[in-house]
Amino acid sequence: MARPTLLQQTELLQWRGRAGRRPGTYPATVTTADGAGPGPAGRSEPVPNALARGFGVLGDEWSLFLLRLAVQGLTRYSEFRAALPISHAVLSSRLDTLVREELIEKRVYQRNPIRSEYVLTERGRSTWPILVSIWGWERAQVQDHAYATPPLHHKRCGQDFLPLLTCAHCHEPAGPRDLRPAWGPSGGWRESVPETTTRRRSSSRGAVEHSFYPDTMAVFGNRWSSALVGAAFLGVRRFTDFQTLLAVPPTLLSERLSALCARDILEQAQTAARPDWAEYRLTEKGLAFFPVIDTVIEWSERWFGSARGPAVSIVHRVCGGAFHGVLACDRCRVALSAADIEIGSEER
Repeated sequence: MARPTLLQQTELLQWRGRAGRRPGTYPATVTTADGAGPGPAGRSEPVPNALARGFGVLGDEWSLFLLRLAVQGLTRYSEFRAALPISHAVLSSRLDTLVREELIEKRVYQRNPIRSEYVLTERGRSTWPILVSIWGWERAQVQDHAYATPPLHHKRCGQDFLPLLTCAHCHEPAGPRDLRPAWGPSGGWRESVPETTTRRRSSSRGAVEHSFYPDTMAVFGNRWSSALVGAAFLGVRRFTDFQTLLAVPPTLLSERLSALCARDILEQAQTAARPDWAEYRLTEKGLAFFPVIDTVIEWSERWFGSARGPAVSIVHRVCGGAFHGVLACDRCRVALSAADIEIGSEER
């Protein structure tokens, strides 16, 4: 017998023992995985888990770009300001956020006048697999960039490379079709919606025609888009299922689905069983985004994990072990480290 999908598992858990209700419909109240008490009108309020916190922290375009520059060695306010078309107010705000979230530490290096530098903490340095995954996906899947995206170079083998997601247990390449996910003890649909509200980038220093990475930010730049793509990886397909499981307003849901389709991350598909119903499925480009999702999950669990256990547990179908992703060089298959990666040249 085929193993039920995560969506089917959720339906079974919600309806087990509830006689007289029609399968395929949902209750008005969804009990949270963390057991929060009931909110207004008897509705349980979700407790944000590691995924909500991690995707929330990273779901800002300027923050991602500042982390990218910090990983490349920039530390001073003037250096960030010179590298970005950003206002003083926005730059100060994002640096303060990264300091508050303990990704960057503010250190005074001069007393008169006071001058500070911004140095990556261990939490900030450990975002490098996320940034490398984004860089690789953009380079492989997106044609036009407003900012340079040269190849990444692996010093160990001497070749330009794209990051390859592999299983830490068996070292074989792994994609979303090779994995079997399930909610962990702190998991849940509503608990995993990123904490942040929608934030849009301002083009304060002159007209900026394109954003940093518009295709990446089509997913990361909106809390509902992040949740929708995560749900799509977990097997959700129908508009009504997205709406009910994530508790997203229908007008906003329609807008977010349209935006993801416009970026060729999701596509509408008709089913033979119900040709009058459209399903939303990940495109090949969308499926290729999975290493970004996985590296954010790994980072989030490391730094924001719950004492109750992980939000999501994943089994690698190939080896049967618990899946933990490791980035490797697609040329030599050696596991990557931050020290072995440098920015290459288009002329190579």
